[in-house]
Amino acid sequence: MVVSTRALLFDLDGVLVDSTPVITRIWEQWAREHGFPPEKTAREAHGRPSLESIRELLPDADHEALNRDLEQREIDDTEGVVPLPGIVRLLASLPQERWTIVTSCTLALAEARIRAGGLLVPPRMVTSSDISNGKPHPEPYLKGAEALGYVAADCVAFEDAPAGVRSAKAAGARVVALRTTTGDDELLGAGADWIVDDFTGVSAVVDGSSGLLQLKLD
Repeated sequence: MVVSTRALLFDLDGVLVDSTPVITRIWEQWAREHGFPPEKTAREAHGRPSLESIRELLPDADHEALNRDLEQREIDDTEGVVPLPGIVRLLASLPQERWTIVTSCTLALAEARIRAGGLLVPPRMVTSSDISNGKPHPEPYLKGAEALGYVAADCVAFEDAPAGVRSAKAAGARVVALRTTTGDDELLGAGADWIVDDFTGVSAVVDGSSGLLQLKLD
């Protein structure tokens, strides 16, 4: 299948890098410390800004202090963070101005994970430090497209979490979902247009006549 688009927007965790073991490890530890069910808490926190999850779970706590502590744990622990199969090749083939990252991580955490995965930090990345409303709100992907000079409807987003899929779809983008953290039923229920295992069968070239990216999904 070939999809024509102007730009690509990538989530980070579970899309560009496999950081699920780290995220799960830290969130489950945090949940135990605060009396919440570990597995459920880690699963529901995935793909969302950590500050939003903390506010919901502990409405009367010092959210900023708890979030700083949690973020530092995540920055310090990058053991097991690796790039997803095929992504290094795909990013190397793309013009720099045609892709960026849209992540629920803060800038510091995003940079730590990108570098741990051996990838380059894009110049126009959108992180939770840049937005007022996190995924599933459309703001992250609206700003991601804007950072590249496009509207979200001109872009294809890559996501792995239902909250991220909903964010991208609400912004107007088409979505390729990855089966890295969530099952097909949830991804399709959130609105994913296509589902792939990883980037092994994904490629993109710029069409010389139209200027569009021809995104191939196998």
